[in-house]
Amino acid sequence: MAPTVVRDGAFRLFFFSREESRIHVHVAHPDGEAKFWLTPVVALSTSTGLSTKQLKEAQSVVELHLKEIQDAWNHHFGG
Repeated sequence: MAPTVVRDGAFRLFFFSREESRIHVHVAHPDGEAKFWLTPVVALSTSTGLSTKQLKEAQSVVELHLKEIQDAWNHHFGG
């Protein structure tokens, strides 16, 4: 199960249930996807298919919705 946390433009932010304990979010886009660590700062973990520009846009979306993502993580994983 991969609950969607946020949809923003062409980006969909979601989690994979119990993938790993370190807080992170996956970002899907029609051209590819990326994974971002959220702590200690938002940082790219991995990506496939996205251009540098799209990765910057994806990171901006993650940063814009950071509190919402963290709240959803805590609610979903019981943290």
